[in-house]
Amino acid sequence: MKKLMSILMMMLMFSAAQAQDDAIVKFFSKYMEDDAFSRVYISPKMMQMAGGFLKSAAEEDEDQDAQDMGELISKVKGIRILSAEEVDGMSLYEEAMSTLNKNKYEDLMDVQDKSSSLKFMVREEEGKVAELLMISGSDTEFTLLSMLGRFTYADLNILAEKTDLPGMNEYSSGKKNK
Repeated sequence: MKKLMSILMMMLMFSAAQAQDDAIVKFFSKYMEDDAFSRVYISPKMMQMAGGFLKSAAEEDEDQDAQDMGELISKVKGIRILSAEEVDGMSLYEEAMSTLNKNKYEDLMDVQDKSSSLKFMVREEEGKVAELLMISGSDTEFTLLSMLGRFTYADLNILAEKTDLPGMNEYSSGKKNK
């Protein structure tokens, strides 16, 4: 009986942790078919291929910067972007924020004014950044970006400086040093 209870408790804890990780996925799914939204999903395989391409091209040219960039791109395990114009971005911002378990995310940057909000957050696992999340809303626009991987803050700073990955321009204005 104790083993059964232990297994049941572990399953409940796992499902609670899984539910938080799925909050952003559920938010994306809710608006996936809505034509008012632009959706981008870059799979882990695509990121792996892009990183491998950069690394192999760099080896041929003996370009250390490109080799390092290939390593960094390979650490990105996926990117999801959901954006819309001509929508009530502030209510979408509030809805997206309400789906998050704030205990799992650390704020990096929070910019608020009377007509817009922008927030960058990270979720860490075992001392590495597992997710960089950007949520932005205004009177007429909304953007949500989720970048998954296993990187250091230095990796994110390099990605912000040297790539055109979506959302990284905004990230570079509020870099985190750790």
